Amino acid sequence: MAKAAYPFRGGIHSVMNRKLRRAALALTTASLALACVTPFEAAAAEVTPRIDLKILVVSDGGPATAAIAAELDGAGTPYTLVDLSRADRPAINAAFLSDTVSGRPRAKFQAVVLPNDNPFGEGSAEMAALATFEKTFAIPQVDAYTYARPEVGLNYPANGGYSGSLDGARAQVTAAGKAGPFGYLDGAVPFEDNSPTVGESYAFAAKPLAGADFTSYVEVPLPQSQERGTIVGEYRHDGRRELVVSFVYNQYQQQYRLLARGIVRWMTQGVHLGMDRNYFAVHIDDVFGADDRWDTALNCTPGDVDCQPGQGQPRPIRMTADDAKYAAQWSTDRKFTLDMVFNGGGSVRFKAENGGADPLAQQLIADKAKYRWVNHTYDHPYLGCVQNVSVVPWVCAKNADGTTQYVSRSVIAAQIRDNRNWAVNAGLPLQSDELVTGEHSGLKTLPQQPQDNPNLAGALSDTGIRNLASDNSRERQQRTLGPALTVPRFPMNVFYNAGRAAEQIDEYNWIYTRKADGGSGICETAANTTCLDAPLDPVTGYADHIVPLEQRIALSHVLANDPRPHFIHQSNLAEDRIAYPVLNAIITAYEGLYADSAPMVNLRQRDIGAELSERAAWDAAVTAGRVTAYRIGNTVTLQAPGGLQSTATMPAGTRQNLLLGTAPFGTAYAGSLSGRVSPALLQTQVTLTVPSATTTALSTDPAQPVAEPAGELPTPTGVSESVPYGVTD
Repeated sequence: MAKAAYPFRGGIHSVMNRKLRRAALALTTASLALACVTPFEAAAAEVTPRIDLKILVVSDGGPATAAIAAELDGAGTPYTLVDLSRADRPAINAAFLSDTVSGRPRAKFQAVVLPNDNPFGEGSAEMAALATFEKTFAIPQVDAYTYARPEVGLNYPANGGYSGSLDGARAQVTAAGKAGPFGYLDGAVPFEDNSPTVGESYAFAAKPLAGADFTSYVEVPLPQSQERGTIVGEYRHDGRRELVVSFVYNQYQQQYRLLARGIVRWMTQGVHLGMDRNYFAVHIDDVFGADDRWDTALNCTPGDVDCQPGQGQPRPIRMTADDAKYAAQWSTDRKFTLDMVFNGGGSVRFKAENGGADPLAQQLIADKAKYRWVNHTYDHPYLGCVQNVSVVPWVCAKNADGTTQYVSRSVIAAQIRDNRNWAVNAGLPLQSDELVTGEHSGLKTLPQQPQDNPNLAGALSDTGIRNLASDNSRERQQRTLGPALTVPRFPMNVFYNAGRAAEQIDEYNWIYTRKADGGSGICETAANTTCLDAPLDPVTGYADHIVPLEQRIALSHVLANDPRPHFIHQSNLAEDRIAYPVLNAIITAYEGLYADSAPMVNLRQRDIGAELSERAAWDAAVTAGRVTAYRIGNTVTLQAPGGLQSTATMPAGTRQNLLLGTAPFGTAYAGSLSGRVSPALLQTQVTLTVPSATTTALSTDPAQPVAEPAGELPTPTGVSESVPYGVTD
């Protein structure tokens, strides 16, 4: 009979209350004892086993198990991967799965992920070993993608269900799912439909088998019916628990990203190493300055390096005081803080050219507390090699001896200090160790400048810079430069040289269409997700194509536990204010998907840099096998290399054990507690006590049915994410 709770039964995951323990001790016959407790509790009555906090992922090379592994990687959760296609893989037997440590039975894995409910075939000794292991230690099993059939507690789809595409479908988390592992969602799980010509999903939606102990967590409407079919649910049988997933997915698809956290929560009961957040931060570059405008006739930007010298007339784009008022009100209404990445020299120049007044600066400074402020250098000069702009594309100027000529250390340092001093005089609440150079200059830029400006590191040291922005489309990985760590930023395809929607569409069409359609033809040699089959409509193209595409790309970053910020430009807050439709679409979509317990986390640059750095150190320790973590009953023990905090996610109510008393663990997010923790004073390891409540709830027109397919399960052929080409001044 299906249950509307989120049960976790047996083994270390179920701690008897005192009354039950006293009763169990008083029993005089083994049969009576086994009538009161599960088989594993009876076996473990004398010695509670140790469960190592590691996942076993058995892969057949398909996208579903790869997606779960990617989620574990992203969160920093340890796992062991067994590739079934490798001849040298280990045999999955009792010795591989468990052993004894100091007289205590040990499960080497807290959960098992299989590509389907039985990838080994009938009569397999390996599947038998897994089943015994799961029953003995109450270890849950995830069937990453499997057929709906009686063996997994479901009817065949042909028996009142459905099998086929779910492109564009809207699945729903059930009441049991919201009360259990998927409580961080508002309920809707929309399936992507990014291309009408590409099949992106496939599912077997079915009803639970009569008499099966099955709880549906995610369902979809069945065609020509008022009923719904299960695509994610829990099947309990033979002393085992399986999470049955009957739709295929890859790690980039939104439907999987929405459910990934809950899949991990279900298999670990919310007790695992690593943590997962949804991050979104937006940098507005060139504030107080002006941006050159795209020329729709010349297909270049007069005044910038993509136009020939003297070609066209520069027509700058600069915010007004009204634009600043709009930005402040938008931030208040949306409860979202923008990072204003500013050039003080832009205001000084404007005053000199306009009678000593700058209404924009006056308004932004009046609203300074509504934003975060980041140094973007005083005048926004190029701080790499000295540019020779007499040719297009530009090249690095050379010294007489043929070496590259670079902007000097003193010039770079002066640009940083002068902007900082301007901010102090203006009363801006500046974080002095953050810097975004103009165009990320100073850092290597291919093909013209294949190495960093050798003077940049010294200038950063001279000025106390510890967090330096970089372009994620050029360098995804964080790295060290002198005293600073880079903070890669995602460029958005809302162009720096567009203040009007018409300019954005024209430039977009130029970049992303074929030469035969009047475009640059770049997509004919370097295709990516933003390339176009045909030019966008010059009136509706922005709202109908660019906004939803940018929303989808940015939201994919938000849902991937990726803290890297996105950046656009002050020009996009001016004139037609083209940034807001994109930002509104991202925030609105997110708020429609997630419960209030899982807000977007909006960090400033230095905190993002620290997050990336701490993750890298943790991942290195996990990969090297230098982290030990296990659970015995309700006690979790964590040990990491000296000086490194342990990263973990635990149920609400978890506390850290001190020499005297306890302290709260972590911070609340998505119905769990998570964070980084160090051993308490005079302790060498972290011990946590998880609540006994861990054994209950953790939280808070498709086509007509088709015949059962033979052979391998269908897989999606949709395009995975790639980095879009864009103009990223």
